[in-house]
Amino acid sequence: MAQEVRGVIAPGKNEPVRLETILVPDPGPGEAVVQIQACGVCHTDLHYKQGGINDDFPFLLGHEASGVVESVGDGVTEVAPGDFVILNWRAVCGQCRACRRGRPQYCFDTHNARQKMTLKDGTELSPALGIGAFADKTLVAAGQCTKVDPEVSPAVAGLLGCGVMAGIGAAINTGNVGRGDSVAVIGCGGVGDAAVVGARLAGASRIIAVDIDDRKLETAHSMGATDTVNSRTTDPVEAVRGLTGGFGADVVIEAVGRPETYQQAFYARDLAGTVVLVGVPTPDMTLELPLLDVFGRGGALKSSWYGDCLPSRDFPMLIGLHQQGRIDLGAFVTETIGIEDVEQAFARMQAGDVLRSVVTL
Repeated sequence: MAQEVRGVIAPGKNEPVRLETILVPDPGPGEAVVQIQACGVCHTDLHYKQGGINDDFPFLLGHEASGVVESVGDGVTEVAPGDFVILNWRAVCGQCRACRRGRPQYCFDTHNARQKMTLKDGTELSPALGIGAFADKTLVAAGQCTKVDPEVSPAVAGLLGCGVMAGIGAAINTGNVGRGDSVAVIGCGGVGDAAVVGARLAGASRIIAVDIDDRKLETAHSMGATDTVNSRTTDPVEAVRGLTGGFGADVVIEAVGRPETYQQAFYARDLAGTVVLVGVPTPDMTLELPLLDVFGRGGALKSSWYGDCLPSRDFPMLIGLHQQGRIDLGAFVTETIGIEDVEQAFARMQAGDVLRSVVTL
């Protein structure tokens, strides 16, 4: 029988979010119901609220989450009730051409729960990234649950469900940052700072943080950036080149998702260097670059979807590094808030006042 729980919905484009009673069905085959313990307020949720992803309103927001499996449907063997899990939005199929080639992190047929959560009047909800975790409980595909050590703080663990994993993975998995490399990160919000952490973890010798907000640059420095550049007052391309012997960085990670900053990233890299786009653009954005420059500069232009991560491999590994003191995932948590405070958290996010607000339940 369906359960009634609280959930934060975005009813329409740019409308304030609302706390509503939602119905969570019992899990069907291949599905799990998870009792949410913590969920980060990610910029992607704001994109949903603003209509920047699609117009399938109403949305059940929240996706950067951790919790405990309450129940599972038929055929589920990878998790069981009582398991502490991080939710991921790429449950791999195991059958597509990427999975069959041994590259499940690029799965072309990831999936979500088949059943729909609804409002009490039967209105179907679109869960953000197939999760919908600003709720007491949510229904997901069992493959979206990644079991990790239950000793870790739920508020910390949940951040790997999206932003922190996206940034660390952009550096390590997509950018292939190596020992001694120079790295520039454009945009120092949660994802950008995670890219700084990933570059440091990979052994980069120089990590240049670029942003227009001195507060964010200070945080990036505390995360491991060796140099900071305020691009409001300084040309970031010239600054990055000046800090790298006039050449440009080996890897430039764009964590904003705008054509202007992508162009900066393109020209701030060394010849044969790599540009990684991990910032999320909106559907109306376009990019124009001289094709001769694309040809003549060589290297690689990559996009990083979820940090090219494989949750079953990367989540436990990063939790382990956190528990060993090698990375401080707790540094990303600016504040913990109640489920009724999401709208105010969006405002603080837009003002640049927080790295991450985390809803705890």
